[in-house]
Amino acid sequence: MSSVDLTTGEPSTSGVCYECGVCWTVYDPSKGDDFAQVSYGTAFEQLPSNWTCPHCDAPKTRFLRVPA
Repeated sequence: MSSVDLTTGEPSTSGVCYECGVCWTVYDPSKGDDFAQVSYGTAFEQLPSNWTCPHCDAPKTRFLRVPA
């Protein structure tokens, strides 16, 4: 089963994604985060500590690792 990037509706292209536990938005490292100007290829662990969900502003700690 593959994950879908909820921001684009497209299938994830990386092996691991992170899903917001509040609004279910998916952070896909292979796509980055345009809203926060995070380049594609940026691992979740490399996101700044003050990074938040681009849809609901949940903190990074509310994201769960999910298979892509």
